[in-house]
Amino acid sequence: MGLFRRRPKLPSAARPPLDRDERMLTWAAAGNGEGDGVVVASNLGLWLPGRSHRLGWHEIVKAVWSGRELTVTPGEQVTERDGYLVVADCPAERYLLLDPGELPHQVRARVTGSVAYTQHHALPGGAGRIVGRRVPGVNGLTWMVHYDPGTPTDDEAVRTETGRLVAAARAATTPADL
Repeated sequence: MGLFRRRPKLPSAARPPLDRDERMLTWAAAGNGEGDGVVVASNLGLWLPGRSHRLGWHEIVKAVWSGRELTVTPGEQVTERDGYLVVADCPAERYLLLDPGELPHQVRARVTGSVAYTQHHALPGGAGRIVGRRVPGVNGLTWMVHYDPGTPTDDEAVRTETGRLVAAARAATTPADL
């Protein structure tokens, strides 16, 4: 009987302001059981309680499902360099989902699907992760670097090596017939 159980419709008051080309995939009530809001997954990203804008799938550094709680770690652009963005982790946000439905699956599939390339590299005085992400409406990959804590990000040797690593990743992921 549970096979055909339909999820109740999202109340119109809780519906986020979707863009014209955006469609809702699934949703779940979030909070401490007192109706703190809803988490809505769309084809373009994740709408979280307390936020006035969508978090694009490519803006989520990490999402973890514990079986009851969805933990989302957004990324924030620190600076733009020649050919890539430097991104830092924001504080993790946790949402208790008592009836999660398909939401954890959609979040995992969409965040994972946005990552086309990822590789961790040693750098002078530290390390960092080079990531190529698919961004809706953007041709090709958007390149991002997440430096490990303590890495001297403004050091000239780090910047030079990072630029070389991003260029090598870009070359390795560009089809030969282009």
